Amino acid sequence: MYIKRDDEGHIALVSRDETPECSEYLAADSPELLAFLMEGEKGRGQAPFQASDLAFVRVLEDVIELLMDKGVISFTDLPEPAQEKVMERQSLRRRLNGLQLMSGSDEGSGVI
Repeated sequence: MYIKRDDEGHIALVSRDETPECSEYLAADSPELLAFLMEGEKGRGQAPFQASDLAFVRVLEDVIELLMDKGVISFTDLPEPAQEKVMERQSLRRRLNGLQLMSGSDEGSGVI
């Protein structure tokens, strides 16, 4: 995502595409970006906390994957509802990564 900051350095505008106004890139799972996107829904007090929670979910995904890769736990060791959630998150992550095959700077070069 591309952002524009106000005079105080806070996010003021967000765009999926780079524009003359929005030229600074932030990852879609950036806690700062998530907090900005949630401000209108939950109020300023809870938005940073919820953004932190969402970012921490990614940490947990990585830890679970690492433990499975090292053979510490098996996927089938997880309760069935947890297995379903892990598979859902993996599917969403693959789709998100699949949509970002070309970065803004590579579009003209044809490099994927």
